[in-house]
Amino acid sequence: MLVGLVLAFLLVVIAPLIADFYHEPRLIWVTTALAVDFIFTGAAAQHSALLQRQMRFGTIAVIDIITLLAGIIVAIVMAADGWGYWALVGQIVIMPCASAICTWAVVRWLPGWPSQKTSIRSMIRFGGIVTLNGLVVHVAYNLEKILLGRFLGAEVLGIYGRAYQLISIPSETLNSSISGVAFSALSRIQDDPKRQKRYFLKGYTLLIALTLPITIACAVFADDMIFVILGAKWKDAAPIFRLLAPTIVIFALINPFGWFLYAIGRAERSLKIAFVIAPLVIVAYFIGLPYGSSGVAFAYSAAMALWVIPHIAWCIHGTGISAQDILQTISRPFISGIVSAALAVGVQIYFGQLLSPFLHLALGGAVMLVSYLWMLLYIMGQKAFYLDFFQGLKMRPSINENGSAVI
Repeated sequence: MLVGLVLAFLLVVIAPLIADFYHEPRLIWVTTALAVDFIFTGAAAQHSALLQRQMRFGTIAVIDIITLLAGIIVAIVMAADGWGYWALVGQIVIMPCASAICTWAVVRWLPGWPSQKTSIRSMIRFGGIVTLNGLVVHVAYNLEKILLGRFLGAEVLGIYGRAYQLISIPSETLNSSISGVAFSALSRIQDDPKRQKRYFLKGYTLLIALTLPITIACAVFADDMIFVILGAKWKDAAPIFRLLAPTIVIFALINPFGWFLYAIGRAERSLKIAFVIAPLVIVAYFIGLPYGSSGVAFAYSAAMALWVIPHIAWCIHGTGISAQDILQTISRPFISGIVSAALAVGVQIYFGQLLSPFLHLALGGAVMLVSYLWMLLYIMGQKAFYLDFFQGLKMRPSINENGSAVI
């Protein structure tokens, strides 16, 4: 909570500088209002961690839904009442507030001063590494928006931001859903490396299998998706959306190694990787900036694609997971994806001018999904694997007397 207060204070202090940077005086009060976000996020941090530690993922999901609904309702009410852009500010502020209230309500624990008899040095060190890692990555992955807004204007930033927001939904949703379960489970079985490796690779396979068809659909049917979701006025967002599509599967390939390294006690390596990837993507932004928002999107995706293999190699070094394990894990979904992508492109070429965007998207998506599942489950022989996996999920993880997860 103290960290949240400090960050909120710092944001208020630099609010005039932000407004001056964008030449927009209204940002002073907008930034000041958004500082409240840090306070509520900090207040709920420990309670959220306790929910994850207790593996109460159903409760977390309910809180997330309540939080999202609260934000949507506040935004709609404020917009209908004529508050303009403040409706978006209200949505951003109310969501962490609702989350904090809900987590405090379900986790009946009051924070206090740490006991002098209990050493928390290792906990603080780990938390500091994770926090710094998240900060470095967050700055690196969002700096292009600052550059676009400063040098190319609000309209260009708005189009890019909307495409980026849509393309981020699959990655953020799947990663947050799976990473919480995986990290908690892997942490509890860290004394059993073979079992830990087996469960990590299972989760990794699932994440890749889920993200590949989404990536293909976003790349092939970008124009139709933008038309159906945002409308014809946002057609300029389609090329950016398509160029950013590869990042969906790229993040599925690299993000799981973050919570894997945390679970095996190698958070320092994850931080070192963050300090390497940050300048890589920042340089890519500056290379693409002279070519507009599409240039930035292409440069960003290209930099991330070039980083995948070095990232995986660095993460698995000395962990018991080999390159062969990774190749065996991702080969079947990727082969299935190539076949379904070819069929999706065929649908795009043949029916592109014959159907409305909605029907074209529905038909193409159905062909792609059916062909992908057919290839993956039957031709690649993965049906038994996924049936066994999902049957295992029906059994709620339990905790034995030693604190280890029985999955």
